[in-house]
This record gives sequence, C-alpha cells and structure tokens, in this order.
Amino acid sequence: PSIRCICFPLILTIILSLLSSGLHEATDPVAVAVLLNELGAPPRLKMHISGESLMNDGSAVVFYTIFSSRFFYEFGLDGIGEEIGWGKGFALFFRLAFGGAAIGLAFGIGTVFILFHLDRRLSGEDSVIQVVTTISAAYLSFFTSEILAHCSGIIAVLFCGVTVKAFGETLLNNLQLTHHFWEITEHLLNALLFALGGSVWGEIIGDQTYTEGQGRLFARQDWGYLALLYVLLMVIRMFLIYSFYPITKRIGIGTNWKESLFAAYGGLRGAVGIALALSLHAETIHFTSSIPNESAQMSFRTSTAKVFGFTGGIAFLTLFINATTCGPLLIKLGLVTPTETRKKVLENYRQHMIQFTLVEYVKLMTEDRFQTVDFMVMKEHIPFFNEITYDKFMIAVQKYKDITPSKGYLEPSIEHVIPYL
Repeated sequence: PSIRCICFPLILTIILSLLSSGLHEATDPVAVAVLLNELGAPPRLKMHISGESLMNDGSAVVFYTIFSSRFFYEFGLDGIGEEIGWGKGFALFFRLAFGGAAIGLAFGIGTVFILFHLDRRLSGEDSVIQVVTTISAAYLSFFTSEILAHCSGIIAVLFCGVTVKAFGETLLNNLQLTHHFWEITEHLLNALLFALGGSVWGEIIGDQTYTEGQGRLFARQDWGYLALLYVLLMVIRMFLIYSFYPITKRIGIGTNWKESLFAAYGGLRGAVGIALALSLHAETIHFTSSIPNESAQMSFRTSTAKVFGFTGGIAFLTLFINATTCGPLLIKLGLVTPTETRKKVLENYRQHMIQFTLVEYVKLMTEDRFQTVDFMVMKEHIPFFNEITYDKFMIAVQKYKDITPSKGYLEPSIEHVIPYL
C-alpha cells in the first residue's frame, strides 16, 4: 500500500491531499467476495483481494491518524492536533503499526486461552460465551490499542482476529453460530454506515447554503475533479499492482496477470473510507466551533466537506461502475470457466434437489387439504416440475413409502397428478 497524493488546484492543501489519499486507500472486498463465491472464482483470488483489503484498511487508518493530527494542528487551538515532521511521522507510523500488532497478538493469544477452557461441545451455554468472548476481544483490543496505548486499533483487531483464526478456530464449539453472528453484525453495521454516509454525502453535494454567497458547496467543476480522481485512482492502482507483479507471482500462493488485472479493477471503496471521512468532518465541525474567526472556521469545514464529498463520490462510482462490471470481466478473463467436474457436481445436486422436493410433495398428497391441488398450477410455480416424468414420480412415491414407518404410512392421493406426466 502506498500514499496516493493527488492535489487539485485551489481545492485541497497538501496536508488534506495526503489525508484524502489515505481515505481512498481503503478498499472494501465484501461485494466482490460475494460475486467471486457466486461465480466460483479461484480461492486464491479471493485470498488476494481480502488480504490486500485488510492491509489497505490498516495502513489507511494509520495514515489517517498521522495526517489528521497534522491537519488539526493548523486550527491553532491548544491541545488540538500535533505538529508532525518527517522524522516524527515515520516514528509515529512504526509505533501505530507495530504497537497495534503486538497488542492484537497479545489479545489473540488470551482469547485462544479462554476458548480452550470453554471447549465443551455438549454445553450450549459455552458456545454462546465463546461468541461473546470474540466480541469482547475485538472491542477490548481496539480500545486498549487506540485509547490507552495510542496505537492503531484496527491493526490490533486485525492481528487479534488472525491469531484466533490460526490457533483457536478448532476450539469453537459451534463454528456456524460464530460465523453467522459476525455475518449478521457486519451486514447491519455496513448498512447503517452506508445509510448514514449516503445521507451526509447527499446533504453535502446538494447544499446551496453551506458557503456564503458562493453557490453550491460541491460545484460543477468538482464533479469534473471527481471523475478525474476516479480515473487517476484506477490508473495508480493498476500501476502499483503490476509493479509488484514479478514478486507476487513468485511468492506465497502465486498469481497470474489475469488475477492481478481483476484485483486492480475490483478495488472497490466503501466502509472504512466513508467512516474515516465522516469522523474527519464531524471532528472538524466540533473543534472549529472554538475558532473565533468565522471565515477560518468556514474554510476548514468547507475543506473537510469537500474531502468527504470526494470520498463518498469515489465509493459511489466504484460501486456503480466497477461492482456492476466485475462479473462480466471475471467471465471474459476466463477465471470462472466451469470444469467438467464442477458441471457434474452441480447437475447431481440439482437432480438430488428435484428428487427430495418430489418426495416432500408426495408426502403432502397424503393430507386431505392438498388432494385437490391442481398439478398444472404447481408446474407454473415450480419450474423444474415440468421435467418430471412418470418414472421419476413413481420413484419418489416408492421412496416415500420406504422411509415412512408402516404404522404411520398413508396412501398418497396421486390420481390427479398421473394424467399430467
């Protein structure tokens, strides 16, 4: 990951440009990961995209912490921000990154120790406590690193999670319960964040009264800058990924030029960048309320509002353009070409599903309330019923008879079905 410094004339200062570059660095793999799962993309492609996103998010928060502190220092208020030079900046970067990693590793080891002592698979309550342990570890590691130790909280959570995944996953009594809980939590918080971010972004780009007598806050030329920023970010991302391609194809699980092209194109912006931009804008409004000079106050607020406008705009464009075209690109590159084995597995699954559904249908035919149901209506609502032959249906009838205890067996009423087969 690297800083992408893009300075547009008369819009952003150098510090705000560096700060904005950190916000654009964070990528969101959620939408792409869902697409890769649906189309059956290579597992290593999912690993590359998810792993890169984790590192991007961690470094984005570190750069945000450094540059936002320097930006707040420009307010000229006591106790707000910090003057950071090159030397201090590098020292702060290593403290945030490595300090957060060490704290996360410590919490991860502690969590594995607790999970080990809760590894009693016959106790449902212990399974719930294990889930609560993962929640507590995530939030405590973030709080300890970010608030108490003044290191990177998100990197602490990252290393805590990696440690638990590596050494504690087999200790979880109910792995599905843990996965489902975090999937629901992620979905709800992502939805809340995008709803909040979208509302603020809409207010900013449509606000005509934010600045005194200067028209819209997000003017027509800013839309042009937004389009230019989108193109430059795509070009820079492509350049960075292919610059390291000779190394990435030889180390670890490897890669190829097609996967690298998709990884470059599939770098969607989302939750982390929007959250940081929201935080920057909210803190700026809070801190500048103490500045007596209304012109300076409005200048700072306008600048961070524009940063949020660009961040939200890039997230919107990548979701609207990249996300919707990732599927066709994946197929065009030949990364999801189904093998003969995959086709056979899917067809076998489909036939099993049809047979299971038929047996359940025959079971319903033993109840009086379903004996007059029109089979033609069933075929209209269940498409694969059109493929049912007489032989398949009679196999289902026999299977239902075989799996039902003789005392509980009732003869299904199939007279109204046979004529349609």
